[in-house]
Amino acid sequence: MNKTLFMTALCSATLVGGAALAASSLSDMEQLGRHLYMDKNLSLTSSQSCATCHHQNYGFVDPTNSRDPYRTMVSLGDDGVSKGGRNAPTSAYAGYSPIFGLDEYGTYQGGMFWDGRKTGDVLGDPLAEQAQGPPLNPVEMNMPSVEAVVDRVAAANYASQFLKLFGPDAFVDANIAYDNIGRAIAAYERSSEVTAFSSRYDKGNLNAQERRGLVLVENFCGNCHATEAAFGAPAAVFTNYHYENIGVPVNESLLADPDSVYAIPDNGLGGFLGDPAENGKFKIPTLRNVALTAPYSHNGYFPTLTAIVSFHNSRDDWPLPEVGDNLNITDVGNMGLTSAEIEDIVTFLYALTD
Repeated sequence: MNKTLFMTALCSATLVGGAALAASSLSDMEQLGRHLYMDKNLSLTSSQSCATCHHQNYGFVDPTNSRDPYRTMVSLGDDGVSKGGRNAPTSAYAGYSPIFGLDEYGTYQGGMFWDGRKTGDVLGDPLAEQAQGPPLNPVEMNMPSVEAVVDRVAAANYASQFLKLFGPDAFVDANIAYDNIGRAIAAYERSSEVTAFSSRYDKGNLNAQERRGLVLVENFCGNCHATEAAFGAPAAVFTNYHYENIGVPVNESLLADPDSVYAIPDNGLGGFLGDPAENGKFKIPTLRNVALTAPYSHNGYFPTLTAIVSFHNSRDDWPLPEVGDNLNITDVGNMGLTSAEIEDIVTFLYALTD
């Protein structure tokens, strides 16, 4: 065997072995959630799974977007034509987001999706409620009903695991079964396979430039991307799970795409709540694995980390905001960073990759 073939075989064996080892370390609920997360039969034409738009090798975002962030900002639907109107955020580190509501300062926090609309009020878990959304979304996995999804699960080769965990009547009531599908997927998304805390930052293995970048993040970005452990997490999740309007410009290329449901103004949290005081605000994303999750912002306007950090530094030099109301003028727009400091921040952000 030549060297190239040997290395290919070795890498393949390592990946397969690593995946098997990771799966074996999961609890029964997490393993069931993993099956559900990977199952393309939960889409109408059996062409998409949760992992299609939230893939492990790409920081649990859409690989298509990450590979071509200049031209592809939103995900393609199961029908092969429809496209979403918002960039798919990572499914990692989402499980620490609290139930949606006001914090002690009267500021909205928690929930799931960019606009917080999966609040956690139904299942007591925003992440489980979020997991129920894509299979029924007509521009995503496009299944016609809860019953149709449950029927696919009942016919799957892992159905016995579902029955073992939830009882012999687990598929009798489709709504109850669908709630348990959401809970199982959320369990997997909280597992160490998805939410790993295994970056060089976590291992304390930063070089001098990355340490400078960390200090800059602490000083200039920490209000929103908190660098201290919170929400019951063992280490910083680099978000406060709040909502801000940072003044992202209109994504003109996405607006011109006739297959996308992107429309302006996208009022985000304000649209969900029907409250103009919250218009333009979107959930603050985690910075973990951020080097893998391009493009950035709710509409994918920024193709690179350097672009979005530069935007935070000097917003007034960029096109006008998609929504001009309720702008964050405290943390965004006039940071006074040098190009070398921007580079230090970006370099540190790479060190947050699991």
